[in-house]
Amino acid sequence: MRIYSDLAPWFHLLTHPADYEDEADFISRAVDAVVDGPASTLLELGSGGGNNASHLKGRFTCTLTDLSPEMLELSRSINPECEHVHGDMRTLRLGRTFDAVLAHDAVMYLTTEADLQAAIETAAVHLRPGGVAVLLPDATLESYAPGTDHGGHDGEDGRSLRYLEWTHAPEPGATTAEVDYVVVMREPGRPPRVVPDPHTVGLFPESTWARLIGCAGLGGVLPLEVPQAAAVVAVVPAMVRLRSEGLKRRVRQEHSHAARS
Repeated sequence: MRIYSDLAPWFHLLTHPADYEDEADFISRAVDAVVDGPASTLLELGSGGGNNASHLKGRFTCTLTDLSPEMLELSRSINPECEHVHGDMRTLRLGRTFDAVLAHDAVMYLTTEADLQAAIETAAVHLRPGGVAVLLPDATLESYAPGTDHGGHDGEDGRSLRYLEWTHAPEPGATTAEVDYVVVMREPGRPPRVVPDPHTVGLFPESTWARLIGCAGLGGVLPLEVPQAAAVVAVVPAMVRLRSEGLKRRVRQEHSHAARS
């Protein structure tokens, strides 16, 4: 996946940090609605180029982790005040806990149930009692839809990027799907470059997510939707008494208000 390695310096022209303001706001409100007690620290698993963190750092003290050194370097360029740690969300162990743990769309690259279980366990072991994990895959098996997309941005340095995206239907019974990107990059004084970048993503039903969350010792599963229609699961350690119905109503009310705004 070249956009996370040798093409990482172009990543913010593929998806710009400014595009994440609404999503980061929803994450903050979801944490506040569910967490037991104050929340000031956040661990992000698979933080990528730091797009969400560029907004969340105003609300939390953020620790950002990613498997790609190139993406961590890019994130440092816009989030120098945040701690950055190189690590795999399946095996990361920092030896400390946080008020909240976030795993954004990087969880889509977990293509086996064992890998997904390992990542959820990583979230669980880094949560303090009463903390909350927010898991944001782009889709579950039920919500996944094949299609096409395009986008890109122009940079202040004269560079520009455009992409085409094809999201393909999974094979029957498969837990993965293929996504093809074609990325076009322009920079001053050079001819355009066209780079194909195929990705494989994992697809798991909501029942699998719920089962693995329970196996990790987490409870209070709240399936929600963010404004971008990504799937969200917020969880709280089961050892803490949950005011689940009130919390559900509060989160749903806030989400309904955000959707109307």
